[in-house]
Amino acid sequence: MAGAHTKNHDYHLVDPSPWPIIGAASATIMAIGAVMWMKAMTLGGMKLGPLVFGVGMLGVLYTMLMWWIDVTREAEHEGHHTRVVQIHHRYGMLMFIASEVMFFVAWFWAYFDASLYAGEAINYTRQEFTGGVWPPKGITTFDPWHLPLLNTLILLTSGTTVTWAHHALIHGDRDGLKQGLWLTVILGILFTACQIYEYGHAAFAFSGHIYGATFFMATGFHGFHVFIGTVFLAICLYRAYLGHFKPEQHLGFEFAAWYWHFVDVVWLFLFAAIYVWGAGAAAAH
Repeated sequence: MAGAHTKNHDYHLVDPSPWPIIGAASATIMAIGAVMWMKAMTLGGMKLGPLVFGVGMLGVLYTMLMWWIDVTREAEHEGHHTRVVQIHHRYGMLMFIASEVMFFVAWFWAYFDASLYAGEAINYTRQEFTGGVWPPKGITTFDPWHLPLLNTLILLTSGTTVTWAHHALIHGDRDGLKQGLWLTVILGILFTACQIYEYGHAAFAFSGHIYGATFFMATGFHGFHVFIGTVFLAICLYRAYLGHFKPEQHLGFEFAAWYWHFVDVVWLFLFAAIYVWGAGAAAAH
């Protein structure tokens, strides 16, 4: 009977886990709390929306932490991540990044639809909100060759440092891995700080016009991805100090590097389309 549980294949059949149901319940509570918060709903005369949302958010974060700890244990200590399993994980990460690409397609679509057809006669409200030009009259855009260019250089540099860390890991250079990750995390934090400063000095707001809505949704959504990627890499840095990752098996770090390069590429499109092209259109007026 002991041989019945012996693993004789390359696939990973996961053990029963409580985290899917706990994560789903927490996400539901968070969504309900968000609706209550945004609608200013009361229960017994008290606005419980923020509290319900917070409880749900804590549940989601706890689920993420514990689930990822389980996956790390499966990879580092239980030997479940065979070469076949690693291939399947890579397929999954590629599909996830592809889904993220489609999110950004939506924001770019909104931006280009509004900018290229600012005076569209069929959509009479478009003419009313834009004045028939892009950027709309009264909007002062950012100079792309100052802070946006600096942020571009920061992200491109971070792409080289995370690549350095990856190559160091592959060649067994643990010190190079740590140094590259430290630099990448610092550059990610610096990018976020610069973007916060930029938002604080914007000459336009999110609400009230279509330019602010499309600008802040596209660049802000990207900024959120930079924050997530920075956390992802910081966790990899912590794991590197724990002795995790081997040259032949380091999916956690590999996926963090993929995600970071994806963030870099999206920013190049944002910089070219929204900052450079948008500012050029403003100068033409």
